[in-house]
Amino acid sequence: MSKSIDQLCVETIRLLAVDMVERAKSGHPGLPLGAAPMAYVLWDRFLMNNPANPAWFDRDRFVLSAGHGSALLYALLHVYGFDVSMADLENFRQWGSRTAGHPERGLTPGIECTTGPLGQGFAMGVGMALAETHLEAVFGDELVDHHTWVMVSDGDLMEGVASEAASLAATMKLGKLICLYDDNSITIEGPTSLAFTENVAARFEAYGWQVLEVEDGNDLDAIEAALAEARNDEQRPTLVAVRTHIGYGSPRVDSPKAHGEPLGPEGVEATREKFGWAGKEPFHVPAEVRDYCGASLQRGKVLESEWNERLDAFRKESPKRAKLFETVIAGELPDGWNSGVPSFSHGDGPIATRAASGKILNGLAAGLPTLLGGSADLAPSNKTIIDGEADFGPENPGGRNIRFGVREHAMAAIVNGMALHGGIVPYGGTFLVFADYMRPSLRLAALMQIRSIFVFTHDSIGVGEDGPTHQPVEHLMSLRVIPGFTVIRPADANETAAAWRLALDRGGPCALALSRQKLPVLDEAAGVVSDGVSKGAYILKEPAASPSLILVATGSEVHLALETADRLAADGLAIRVVSMPSREVFFEQAQDYRSTVLPAEVPKVAIEAGVTAGWYKVVGDTGAVVGLDRFGESAPGDTVMDRLGFNVENVAEKARKLLGR
Repeated sequence: MSKSIDQLCVETIRLLAVDMVERAKSGHPGLPLGAAPMAYVLWDRFLMNNPANPAWFDRDRFVLSAGHGSALLYALLHVYGFDVSMADLENFRQWGSRTAGHPERGLTPGIECTTGPLGQGFAMGVGMALAETHLEAVFGDELVDHHTWVMVSDGDLMEGVASEAASLAATMKLGKLICLYDDNSITIEGPTSLAFTENVAARFEAYGWQVLEVEDGNDLDAIEAALAEARNDEQRPTLVAVRTHIGYGSPRVDSPKAHGEPLGPEGVEATREKFGWAGKEPFHVPAEVRDYCGASLQRGKVLESEWNERLDAFRKESPKRAKLFETVIAGELPDGWNSGVPSFSHGDGPIATRAASGKILNGLAAGLPTLLGGSADLAPSNKTIIDGEADFGPENPGGRNIRFGVREHAMAAIVNGMALHGGIVPYGGTFLVFADYMRPSLRLAALMQIRSIFVFTHDSIGVGEDGPTHQPVEHLMSLRVIPGFTVIRPADANETAAAWRLALDRGGPCALALSRQKLPVLDEAAGVVSDGVSKGAYILKEPAASPSLILVATGSEVHLALETADRLAADGLAIRVVSMPSREVFFEQAQDYRSTVLPAEVPKVAIEAGVTAGWYKVVGDTGAVVGLDRFGESAPGDTVMDRLGFNVENVAEKARKLLGR
């Protein structure tokens, strides 16, 4: 009896994944074997995209949160006509391959986000759905009307980030978010019952999700009916729990060994026999499958063409708004985006950089209407509210203030999802010490190089009375060691304005580390501060004579460096002060500039209220660092700073000792 085209397509996807893993002798065959039917139904009957233009803006987003099942996604991309060749499949997990072990955005056409750490893709999907909802409200459903589909595993739903994100998604009624749950009850160590006995459906219903269940993961009609029902409910996000069998069709069905090990030659052959593919060569795609799935190319072109017609009509009806729409979906900043950024004079101080940031954020919001974000329940402290704008929510999806709640982990991932979706410039705020809760998302933002902005306030032991639990000590340096992640710690209000401009201009992820305590305003004469911040470090104070020593500082400690320079000048020493708001940006500058600011032959002392590790790259082996390799104390901020050595006397003593005075 001949097979139906549906059956043939599912088997092709399953066996392509098996062949990739077997060829690489590495990978995860279990998920693709079990989840291929639901993936096929989604891609064949629901997913709106254009394989010829994976970046078409109004496409549906598909996220494989269970990134270990990447072979499934690569098989789908190949048979549905994306630029993923058979050679790419054969080179799975190899050096230089476009088919990495876990999906990587920017490496493979059609990959929406880099996934791997479980739960991250789920939470980024929430961010994508949030962005879609907001942009639809702002620009209309003629231009923005698509769904976000996320495939999740048991492991994704165990991770806390997924719980945080699921709770917020329900509160915000993100009805265009649909998650397909590969419910196979197996993890690496064994059955999920070892550690995961909760009723997942009841949990999501309690959040406020619609929950649909499919008892047989091979029942294509039941899966289709569930996805159709999910798509029809735009008031609630939907979890479609599909009961599957890991490693289906292989000798390792329902076994933990199916998760992350190749099946082996005998296992592959037995699996082929199970599906009636005995004797077929590896990486075989029947002509009927290629023709049938290839039709998606034409469907995608029609969908995008119809959207372009609607965009043309929008251009005629509202040319200014159409220009803004096209600018922001291209990832560009509109003309005049920073025209509302305030400048500050000495009389405006002292002012905490967190407070200055709030004023700057509001100035930016006027010229950058797709700037939106919020805080993890700390907006009054983080100063992350856009004044005069409504809260984002089901009653006002066009609102620009997002109330993330006490959910730092999910907030960071959701910000990433918003940035990935496009059309949005997102930010999220909390205290710097809580960056630890966000680190997996910060790392992924750097790996993907997306414009995610993180506003971290209360940046040092200057926090004071809340004590060492709330005083970041190691956090600045720990963020700086993430490749491709930019940390900017401004010294005053004007440096903060320049820091925001730099963060938006760079395009990659940035963290702004801002003070709780009030700081004097530096003189912005001749634009020295703004230009200097754009280079990461600059000469803030220069002595009349050639400098005998350089004080390098960041943030609030820049003012300590200036005071110390005056004290040492009274002793006849020529002291240069260098403000270094961003080490990463400074080390990107040409060697000539770096040598001009920090000549190798001049002794240096670095000052930062944090760990000393890493600063010897700046001051050299013979330099000195005034830092803090211990936790802080609970006391008023000025007292803590003084008692732990951040005072003129201690810094001056270090400088004199270095100079042999």
